Amino acid sequence: MIYLFYGQDIDLARRKANGVVDSLLKKRPDASLFRLDSDTWQEAAFDEYIGGQGLFSQKYIVVLDRLFEKKELKEYVVDHLKELKASDNIFIVLENNLDKATLVKFEKNAEKVQVFGESKEDGKSKKAGEFNMFAITDALGARNQKRLWTLYQQAVRHNVVPEELHGILFWQVKSMLLAASTTNPNDAGLNPFVYSKAKNYAKNFSIAELKKISSQLVAMYHQAHRREVDFDVALEKFFLSI
Repeated sequence: MIYLFYGQDIDLARRKANGVVDSLLKKRPDASLFRLDSDTWQEAAFDEYIGGQGLFSQKYIVVLDRLFEKKELKEYVVDHLKELKASDNIFIVLENNLDKATLVKFEKNAEKVQVFGESKEDGKSKKAGEFNMFAITDALGARNQKRLWTLYQQAVRHNVVPEELHGILFWQVKSMLLAASTTNPNDAGLNPFVYSKAKNYAKNFSIAELKKISSQLVAMYHQAHRREVDFDVALEKFFLSI
């Protein structure tokens, strides 16, 4: 199984890759973790990780850290993508920018491919900052599950991190609760524009529902940071529950 994280923002890609590794180790505490970079590369070890298992059938989690900086290592790994896909072990591939041909091969074999930094979509350069965060809060307020899901997928493609999405969703729910329980912006502590929108959106929920959603978001944040749940997966479930 292959997970690919790549792009110009290598630091963000690394944080995401490390988060996935932590989540996998949480789910599989008996798994063995290995890392290979261009300095520690051993062909025999790589081949063993593809087909091997530890004692008592433990799985391997293998991080391949920017091996493609060396042409011969890139060629070797790409030539073995089908074997990596079929392996019972998990390979986390972390790279900078990839050429189109290599990316296509990964897309055919990887379980997950995620780009961080600039990417090309429909001939235009896209960045995380171009995603309209308030569109997703409006979809939540309107209780439009289909639009919520569509916007979430757009946010993922634009590399918006889960913490940022969670924060603005919590702000929206808090605003709706304040607006629903007060009669004017001053009492709610909100500016008039935010208050007016939140007041209208709050009509789509009962106070009990808003309190429940608020509690869900608080619990999600703490569980994700205790590594009890994957933040991305928790957000997906949240959107599908609205």
